[in-house]
Amino acid sequence: MTTVHHWTGLEAKALRLALRLSVRAFAQQLGLAVATVSKWESKLAGTEPRPDTQAILDTALGRADAAAHLRFETLMSEMTSATTTARRRVTTSSPRAWEYESWADDLDRVVVALSRQNFTFADSLLTRWLTRFKAPELDEKGQYLFARSTALLGDLKRYQGTLFGLLSAQHFYTGARAVFTQLDIPRRVAQLDLSLAIVMEMSGKLEIAARHYETLAADDRLSRLDRARARLWVGTALSKDGQYDYATRLMQAAIGDFEDLTEPDDWSVAHQKLALARRGAGDLTTAFRFLDIAWTTGTPESPMQRVQLTTAQAHILCTDPVTRDDGLRLLDEAAQIAARSDLGHQLRSINAIRQTCEGAFKHLHQSPGSSE
Repeated sequence: MTTVHHWTGLEAKALRLALRLSVRAFAQQLGLAVATVSKWESKLAGTEPRPDTQAILDTALGRADAAAHLRFETLMSEMTSATTTARRRVTTSSPRAWEYESWADDLDRVVVALSRQNFTFADSLLTRWLTRFKAPELDEKGQYLFARSTALLGDLKRYQGTLFGLLSAQHFYTGARAVFTQLDIPRRVAQLDLSLAIVMEMSGKLEIAARHYETLAADDRLSRLDRARARLWVGTALSKDGQYDYATRLMQAAIGDFEDLTEPDDWSVAHQKLALARRGAGDLTTAFRFLDIAWTTGTPESPMQRVQLTTAQAHILCTDPVTRDDGLRLLDEAAQIAARSDLGHQLRSINAIRQTCEGAFKHLHQSPGSSE
């Protein structure tokens, strides 16, 4: 999520344009005089809203949807670049302004496609632009869009989760990070550090990933929401490494942040991960309670959300021999959804859970004290 540490008239104008509001409508939404907004737009970086108005702008930005956030970032990149024309590198091969607008619109569509796991469509949109231009040929706005496209391609490969896909995700994230570093956009750099830590965790490098998450959870370059997610992922990595009680405490702290930030989907995901941590600790009653919260408070509309919740429920059921068959049935259901949606990492997790469950069942019935 986009964060502004200090508002000036420049950022305020970019927010108005990103929300696609007139000066009057923007002033009305903020509860301010039209003359105040007009002053911001005439003086731009030369004027600063009052502290109480800074908070109002924070709220307006926080309530904006993902598409508006992307437009805001693009506008900020363009407007900031315009104040430093001498540093801009413009070549004859740079795309025209309308192409930049089309590119930004396509990135809006990519974000939606990825949220629905429509990977083929997202890949076609990203490839359209990444094959058309080379980053060194672009001005700063073009480089920003190129880096955003590269980072989203990394997200696509990570969501697919195949072993080759994880290597590709790491490659794309590293490339995007280099461009954002050159453009001096520290928040984007930190977000990519977070994405790279997730790839480490998915690759099984749990201890290294946990250390990176811990560092990022206190990184002021990130928004409070991203820092809370980093704290949750510290707990996730530790839970996978068998440190269930410590992981539980960290996850509960993250849940408190998500509640304060009014982020129901993150709150739901955190309860799902917390349920798995309690399963690992052998506390099945609490695990089921947390999972019920995850099911009833989240919005499991996307295939990935349904697979994750169903897999978590199956994992808990498989822990108890009495409910093992129900767990295996749910694993089959989750595997079918994951296969249809090309979720390779989820399929590997499901197969690993199945092998563990079936192995424990065989061990139980082959032990000397078994009834067989």
